Amino acid sequence: MRTSAPVAACDAPTVPSLIPTRGALAARAADYLQIAKPRIALLVLLTVAAGFALAPVDAWHPSVLLHALGGIALVATASSAFNQLLERDSDRLMRRTQNRPLPAGRLTSAEVLLYGLTAGALGVAWLGAFVNLATALLAALTLVMYVGLYTPLKRRTSFGTAVGALPGAMPPVLGWVAAGAPLDLAAFSLFAILFLWQFPHFLAIAWIYRDEYSRAGLKMLPAGGAARYLTGILAVGYALALIPLSLIPASAGLAGNQYLVVAFVLSMAYLGASLRFALHESYRTARALLWTSLVYLPVLLATLVWDHFSLLG
Repeated sequence: MRTSAPVAACDAPTVPSLIPTRGALAARAADYLQIAKPRIALLVLLTVAAGFALAPVDAWHPSVLLHALGGIALVATASSAFNQLLERDSDRLMRRTQNRPLPAGRLTSAEVLLYGLTAGALGVAWLGAFVNLATALLAALTLVMYVGLYTPLKRRTSFGTAVGALPGAMPPVLGWVAAGAPLDLAAFSLFAILFLWQFPHFLAIAWIYRDEYSRAGLKMLPAGGAARYLTGILAVGYALALIPLSLIPASAGLAGNQYLVVAFVLSMAYLGASLRFALHESYRTARALLWTSLVYLPVLLATLVWDHFSLLG
């Protein structure tokens, strides 16, 4: 009697799905969000809102503010995307940046370029259509300065920080112009405060990550011989200059005595942290200076806006 051989079960070949899973979509969205640097974008939008609220106009409209924040958020996203695209090689060499989507290979250069171009074009167009042409042009100029000047200069000279501080100080001016107010001393004082505030802040960051920046070929600090002591000296100098400048909004009519007191106390604390860093450069004093800078700006602007509306009654 012949027994038939068992028939082996044949599974159908597995065809890879062309539809990404929910987890893959979420991971990709998270990568694009990381490219946008949301924490930095949030600080930018807070300073834009402060400039808008302080602008001397007969009446400002919440809808215009929302349009300004939306358009500027897209321009800020484009700035971050182009910056990371240009710095993808140096980002691979630094521990703090090597896991970003581009150096880690989770996004391609073409994808980030398209992301930046789309966000930048939509942001500028949004501002031009729903806010005003001046805000759109200033936002575009800020984007060009950040990407076209500051980013490439970081590889060539430590003065790149000063160049980068120019677009970095523009957000309150963008908010001011978005509200429809003319540029004047008060608007300049907001620009000047943000301009000077950035130096001790970024000098502290550059000192903390000095070895990584050096390996990546980024010139973020004074270098060579006695020049290394300039880091602390510069931080003190900028913090010192910030004291009288931080008081100008009160003399320009934006705020009163409450702001004066808070601005003076904050500026003295910033100077104190800069002095401690200059006298004893260490990780601890650099971190203390960094955290002082992160407290300084939001508290100063919140007090300024609060006191401004208190004066208006």
